[in-house]
Formats: sequence, structure tokens, C-alpha cells
Amino acid sequence: MTTTTDDAARTASGDEGTPEPGQKAQAPAPAPEGAGDPFDQDDLPAPPGATRSLLFSLLRPMRGRVAMAALMLILQQAAVQAGPLLVAYAIDSGVPAFRDHDYGPLIAVAVGYLLCSVGAGVLQYTFIRGSARINQDALLDLRGRIFRHAQVLSVDFHERYTSGRLISRSTTDVESLQELLSEGLQELITVVLSFVSIGLVLLWLDLGIGGIAVLSFVPLYLLVRLYRRRAAVVYGARSTAIASVIVKFAETMNGIRPVQAFRRERSNDSAFSSLNHVHERRNGDALLEMARYVVGSRLVANTAVAGMVLWGAYRVADGTLALGVLAAAVLYLRRLYDPIDRLGMFLNSYQSAAASLEKIAGLLAQTPTVPVPADPEELPARSDGRPGREVVFDGVRFAYRTGGEVLPTFDLRIPAGATVAVVGSTGAGKSTLAKLLARFYDPTDGRVLLDGVDLRDLATAELRKGVVMVTQEAFLFSGTVAENIAIGRPDATPDEIERAAKAIGAHDFIAALPEGYDTDVRKRGGRISAGQRQLVAFARALLADPAVLILDEATSSLDIPGERAVQRAMDTVLHGRTAVVIAHRLSTVEIADRVLVMEGGRIVEDGAPAELIGGTGRFAGLHRTWKDSLV
Repeated sequence: MTTTTDDAARTASGDEGTPEPGQKAQAPAPAPEGAGDPFDQDDLPAPPGATRSLLFSLLRPMRGRVAMAALMLILQQAAVQAGPLLVAYAIDSGVPAFRDHDYGPLIAVAVGYLLCSVGAGVLQYTFIRGSARINQDALLDLRGRIFRHAQVLSVDFHERYTSGRLISRSTTDVESLQELLSEGLQELITVVLSFVSIGLVLLWLDLGIGGIAVLSFVPLYLLVRLYRRRAAVVYGARSTAIASVIVKFAETMNGIRPVQAFRRERSNDSAFSSLNHVHERRNGDALLEMARYVVGSRLVANTAVAGMVLWGAYRVADGTLALGVLAAAVLYLRRLYDPIDRLGMFLNSYQSAAASLEKIAGLLAQTPTVPVPADPEELPARSDGRPGREVVFDGVRFAYRTGGEVLPTFDLRIPAGATVAVVGSTGAGKSTLAKLLARFYDPTDGRVLLDGVDLRDLATAELRKGVVMVTQEAFLFSGTVAENIAIGRPDATPDEIERAAKAIGAHDFIAALPEGYDTDVRKRGGRISAGQRQLVAFARALLADPAVLILDEATSSLDIPGERAVQRAMDTVLHGRTAVVIAHRLSTVEIADRVLVMEGGRIVEDGAPAELIGGTGRFAGLHRTWKDSLV
């Protein structure tokens, strides 16, 4: 199913007002009763443990490199922590030996200190280099997962979850994880190793001083727990505030034409300013929590150091503690409490990354409401040589999750090669019928068959080959005209692309562009007119060579000359193919073999155009109104 749809444009502009089908849950963990639509929230529901599983899945393929980086850091810490022991040895043994003209101990200490310093530097460099590669590989994997997963999620997901939130997931949330992986984990490992190694060394040097140092860990532990609990709330709110700013910005920029046309600049500026101030306050809350932790930890650390230095000095004066041991203990104590601020930085990164990972895990936990079949079938070979295939709606009923039934149970058969026009008032169910045929949604009950095969049993590639949809706004991607025409068949040759454009009647205007088929159409095809974009969309559909073509109000936004050019293109594209044409303009209906009139989700009239025009039903009234409008 190759799609050129205004759904993409609506998604880009942040439209999230369309309900989802009710037959399948979008997420493994449903929202609580009465909580409303979970897609209105920044956090999507995810199963328990999804965040931890996501982080482990990112690091698991690199566990060998992670272990090697950890080993480098352990050895580096060992080299660093050897310094105070060398100082203690120098004071208690090297200096007395020096007085006796024995320079060996001090020289050994100097050489040892130099080797430890050089070794620590080399090991630190090796660790940073290795951890940086792990960090970038993990982030590359995560961004790829988000992008790939967002593409396979069903259209109803994108109609309800704004593109701004998706952008936030793949940018600010991934960057939060980058900060954790690049600096936070190193700080955590360093702090843990420092606490363990220094605590053991202090206990070995002197049991009393070591015991007091270890006891000081208790208030620090309680302080860390308090900070983590408070910061989890603050950083979750901050992440949501960032996403709201991005959503508003993306929505405004993508809808810049109506914004300027209806003079919404001042109103949007006020709304954006309000969201920005919320973001500012949430950032301030995060900084305040960090400040509280740092002040509290330093108070505990400085109190412990002052108490142990005073007690150690008393013991040195009393002769029960060697001066070198006290000097080493003081150095170790400073090294023990210096990383406390770095622990705060880790906790800062961790809480920010945890909030972001929770949102990313919620996104990745979503499952398509239009799943890929486990054992796909193939369409039967066409024996008559015509491209069209038979379409059957067999006992189909469709309802939204909220319980609103859009299409009551109905049956419909469209013979292969027939062109059926569907008309009706807004909200009659025309576009829903088209989306069921394109398998943007699956029916709540019943089946949609293509040559006798349920669409749910077709592989994605087979469905894309069989069904193509062209809608009111022909969405063109940044790139050349040729690349946009070849979206349905990326392997098409330049000659095939040109033949499709000529058949549609688009070749002349394409050739007149500055670089012909290699002209960049820019964002959304802004370099060419609406009618020209629609002709490119028809050339795309013709090149894809579908069995079934869906035209969803494909001419409703065009002027009269543009509509006539597109109608000529439609004659070419529809030849021999099964077509469902949804139209507001009854001029488009003239090419149809059969007309369906829909009202309230039901087919109220069905017949040939001439037959219905000559009758007294709804279509005859619509046709008379249209004719009068032309006069």
C-alpha cells in the first residue's frame, strides 16, 4: 500500500483529535478506568520493568566492551588511591631513612607516585575513549529504534500522538540518556569504587578513624534516597514541560500559513510564552533540588572530616596514632567526600535520563493496531491480464474505541476493474471506508477481501503493491521530483519515471523546472503548485501499478484548470484498475461506473450515475444543486 496522504500533513502539524479503532488496544498496559485517552498524556503506558529492560537491551550487545571499560576504570582508581599510601610510607619510613642518608625509600616513593600518575592518566584516557564509543553506539541504536518503530505504528497512533512529542522522544530524551552514559555512569562507578576502596583502606590504617568514616555514610545514604524520591517527580515534570514546548513550536511552524492568515501570532506567542515559563519553573525546581542535596552532603562531609581530624590530632599528640597514618587518612577522607558532588551530578543525570527513558520505553511498548500477519498469504495470479482486482466488504462493521459506531454492518462488492464513486455529506463515513480498504484500520467485525484474500492476511509488501491511496493534499517529501514519483517503486529507472509522468500529463511542467526531474521540490513540495503536486502524486500511483486505487477527495482543493488536468490524469491511472473515488465535487463522479451515496455510515443509494441522476433520491438532489451552482 503506497500512500500519498494528508494524514501525514495532519500528523506533522500535531493533530491528535482523531479517535482510534476499538478492536485492538494500542498499548500493552491500558489506561486506568476514567483516566481518559492515554495519548493525551506525554507518558505512554508501558509494562513494568520496560525502562530497565530497554537500558539493558541497549548495553547487552556491547557487554564485552562495557566490562573492559569498567576494568580500565577499576585499575585507574587503584592507581589513584595508591597515592596517600605512598605519602604515609614517605612520612613514616622515607623521611627517617633520609635523615640517616638513606635515599632509597624516598626515591622509590617518587618513582611509584610517578608511575601511578602516568598509569592513571593512560587508563583514564583508555576508559574515556572506550566509554565514548559505547555511548555513541547505544544512542545510535536507540534513535534508530525510535525512528523504525514510529514508522511501523499504525496511522491511528500518529493521528493521536503528535509529531512534536515524537521529536522530543528522539532528541531531548535521547540527549538526556547521552548525558548519563557519557558522564553519569563514570561518576557513579568512580564514587562507588572510591567509597569501597577508601573505606577499606581507612579501616586497615586505623579501625577507629575508618569506623567513623563508614558511619558517616548513613546520613549520606538517607540524603541520597530523599533526593532521588523528590528528583524523580521534578525531572518527570521537566521532561513533560520540554515536550510541550517542542509540540507547540512544531505545531505552529507546520501550520504557519493559517497562523499568519488568521493573525494568530500574538495568541500563539502568549501560549508559547506560558509553556516556556512552565519549562523555566520546572528547570528551576530541578536546580533547587540539586542545590539542597549539595548543601546537605557538604555539611555531612565537612562535619565528619573536621571531627576525625580533631580526634586524629589528639591521638597523634597522645602517641597512639602515627603522623603518616593521620596524613594518609586526611588525604583519603578528602578523596572520599570530594566525589559527593559528583554523585549529585550522577543523580541529576540519572533522574533526567530515567524520566526520558520511561517516555521512550512507553513509545517503544506501543504495538500497531494493524499487525503484520504471522503467516502471510499471496494474492492469486491475475488471469485476464487486467490490473484490477475484486474488492469485497464482507459483514464489515467499524466502531471507535470510545464506542461511537461509524459504519454499521454492511456488505459491498466492487468487481475487478470497476470505478465506484462514494459521495455523501461530511462525516458520512466515506473516508473511513477508504481507510479500511487501505488497511489504515482493521474492521471491528467482518472482513475486507482483495480477490478473496483477507487484507489482514496479506504481507505488507503485497498490500503496498496491491493498494495505493491518493488524497486531497498530495504529500511530497524533500528531494527531487523523480524521487517523489518513484516512492512506490524505488527501483524504477529514469525512463520509467518519465513515461509515467508523460502518461499523466506532468512531463511538460516537470521539464520546465530549473533542473527538470532532478529539481528539489523542497519541504512538502512547496516549490510547485497544488495541481502540479497532485499530478506528481498520480504519476507516483501509475508507476506503482496498483490493483486498487483509492482517490480520497483528490481534486477538492484544486481550481477548475487544475481539476481538469487532474481528471485527465485520472482517466489514465484508472484504466483497467479497481477504483474507489471519494469526492465532494460531483464532476469527479462522471468517470465512475457506479455511485454509492452514504449517510450516517450507511449506504443509502447504489447505482449507475445516470440512473441515480434520473431518480428522485439524494444523489439526484445533490446533482441538481451542483448543476445550479455552475450556472
